Amino acid sequence: MVNLGSQLAALNAILNGSAALLLLSGLIAIKMKKVRIHRALMASAFSVSIVFLISYLTRFYLTGVHRFEGDPLVRKLYLGILISHTSLAAITPFLAIRTLYLAWKKRFDAHRKIARITWPIWMYVSVTGVVVYWMLYRL
Repeated sequence: MVNLGSQLAALNAILNGSAALLLLSGLIAIKMKKVRIHRALMASAFSVSIVFLISYLTRFYLTGVHRFEGDPLVRKLYLGILISHTSLAAITPFLAIRTLYLAWKKRFDAHRKIARITWPIWMYVSVTGVVVYWMLYRL
């Protein structure tokens, strides 16, 4: 029987992957001047990320920290990815909220400026979230 912690970990990977796809689609939409589509996609990415955060914190509360049990050389790679992922994940909500706030206030010059910082960090965190899951649970 699969436990709730494992199910939440898999859900978290799905949510991270979904956020990455929404972020990429949002970037493509704005490059094509599809502002309404961009807005909807980025709001969806933010919503998915909020659901992820709730699910992640729930899993962490229920199961605690999980150690990488694989090959020691692969563990070093895993830890490098995990450290960069965690460090950037800590600032992503603040960047995302600020970026969305500026768009909501129609301060588009400031929005564009911070979005050029927020988007790659948020994308990296979303993608490496899937990588961390894969390395921890599937490798």
